[in-house]
Amino acid sequence: MSDVKRSSPTPRPGGPDTARPHTPGPTPLTPLPPKAEPHRNRRPRGDPMGTPTIESEEHRALRKAVAALGSRYGREYFARVVAEGAHTDDLWSEAARLGYLGVNLPEEHGGGGGGIVELSIVLEELGAAGCPLLMMVVSPAICGTVIARFGTEEQKRTWLPGLADGSRKMAFGITEPDAGSNSHRITTTARKDGEDWVLNGRKVFISGVDIADATLIVGRTEDARTGRLKPCLFIVPRDTPGFGRSPIAMELSAPEKQFELTLDEVRLPADALIGDEDAGLLQLFAGLNPERIMTAAFALGMGRYALGRAVDYARTRQVWKEPIGAHQAVAHPLAQAHIELELARLMMQKAAHLYDAGDDLAAGEAANMAKYAAAEAAVHAVDQAVHTLGGNGLTQEYGLGSMITAARVARIAPVSREMILNFVSHQSLGLPKSY
Repeated sequence: MSDVKRSSPTPRPGGPDTARPHTPGPTPLTPLPPKAEPHRNRRPRGDPMGTPTIESEEHRALRKAVAALGSRYGREYFARVVAEGAHTDDLWSEAARLGYLGVNLPEEHGGGGGGIVELSIVLEELGAAGCPLLMMVVSPAICGTVIARFGTEEQKRTWLPGLADGSRKMAFGITEPDAGSNSHRITTTARKDGEDWVLNGRKVFISGVDIADATLIVGRTEDARTGRLKPCLFIVPRDTPGFGRSPIAMELSAPEKQFELTLDEVRLPADALIGDEDAGLLQLFAGLNPERIMTAAFALGMGRYALGRAVDYARTRQVWKEPIGAHQAVAHPLAQAHIELELARLMMQKAAHLYDAGDDLAAGEAANMAKYAAAEAAVHAVDQAVHTLGGNGLTQEYGLGSMITAARVARIAPVSREMILNFVSHQSLGLPKSY
């Protein structure tokens, strides 16, 4: 049984809390209640984000426990794994053992019984410690959510316990070379052949296929009534005949590799199809909204880590009488980055709460906004952090230079900021389309 559940107010910490001494946080807008504990609103030095007061005691406890786990691994561990061409298996296994990886999955299948709210906290805090787990966006958030909501009982029994305890991983394949952000141009097809399904097509920029036991593939099948193609989701085990993968050389410092996939007459049994053949679009968006929320969490963690390093540096670096952080030209841009990260976090929390409440329509709008805001905030925070450190910001010692490229990933994937602006202009504002 998982250690982290909605019914458990204090998740088991991942080890001793090695956070540095605390300094007071910002003054609340309203007086604290008489019995409140002021230290809850304090934050570690070097981490300007702290804990938002809108979170429950349970969520604050989860955040603190995951931060303690992340502090035991940190950026040095992450950088070493990348340099060795290895994977973050140790951190993944410990996070799973403590119940963090499956915190969003149903209790009856070994999960924590929580939701995307809790899972996003886990990813954000690990990122803020400098050791994010990208596969959390894919395996428990997208694939775990889709299977938990729409999978057959057999699919749930087969996959959810392993996704929850970390012993199994799943990748997610939707992007195609000629489709870009236009999911309506997906050309991977699935046709019925007796009781089986046969898939053909290509996918590109698919994360972690080499370490995933299976990939959740988005294909299209013909609607028998209209003749139009409709999306469907299939579980494709890694060693299925005809399912090929080729690594893509990326200028990214990350343990998770990117792959191009080929599906050449990939034959699957009938039970490889997720849920109802006619509900593929609903099932697809049930996975895409958590993907955007978790990408926001990933970006927020990255931005927090970079900002924390910059604040530490500005507080201690002294070339004149006072530390450089005393100068407004240094302090104000860092303060602006902090504000942007806080605002993005609020939108992410709104999106996660809406999704967990079952409001898919509102969650879709909020998830896109959260992803946009968090990506922009992360890019700005990383850029300002590097600038604050000057030449030191590009050295391996401080580990910020490689984050310049990594931060831009949140702007591009899983959907570009321009497509999010299209979505908001059309769906939120009711403006006409140009395409």
